[in-house]
Amino acid sequence: MTKYARDEFDRVPETSARQGVHRAVAASRRRSLAPILAAGCVALAIGLVAFLILPKLGFSAGQAAAVTAGGSASASASSSPSATSTVSPSPTPTSPEPVGTDAAAPAASPSATPSATAAAVDKTQPVTIYNATTTAGLATRVGGTVTSDGWVLGETGNWGGVPQQTSVIFYSGIEQKDNAEALGALLGVDTLVDSAEFNMPLVVVLGPGYQ
Repeated sequence: MTKYARDEFDRVPETSARQGVHRAVAASRRRSLAPILAAGCVALAIGLVAFLILPKLGFSAGQAAAVTAGGSASASASSSPSATSTVSPSPTPTSPEPVGTDAAAPAASPSATPSATAAAVDKTQPVTIYNATTTAGLATRVGGTVTSDGWVLGETGNWGGVPQQTSVIFYSGIEQKDNAEALGALLGVDTLVDSAEFNMPLVVVLGPGYQ
């Protein structure tokens, strides 16, 4: 008892539930821990059941672990229902469809037409053949080959000009070049000379060694 007189602050009902501030805080903390402790007990009980009882009932260790994991997850979810996480599904990458090789391949070109060189050959031009070798009748024999290929055969005889070291085809002007090349391919003569010395479009001189 104090020596001071009682006032209105001392008149508190004896049945009042009022408590100090520190006591109210401690009580609220005890109440917030109760759901967590309950969830922990549930998870522990599930774990004991999974590892001690389920194997005896025929469950494998993997199934028992799955049951334990599922029970722990459900217990933690029930203890904190407000803590939910939102996971946005990641877009699944789509691989581009392979392009068929048939579609990418260029269309086959039509069969090639005869070359411009072949088209430019004019076999109506007369071909003169001279024999500059010592082989008798060579000009006549080569003239038969030219005629068999469709050419028009001109004069044939022995060469009376400057001695030749090899076989030569003389052609008169650029317009006869294609004809000279075609004739050289037929007779196997590689030397072609553009010459205005002759008054004939195509002159073949068969030199030494020609067979």
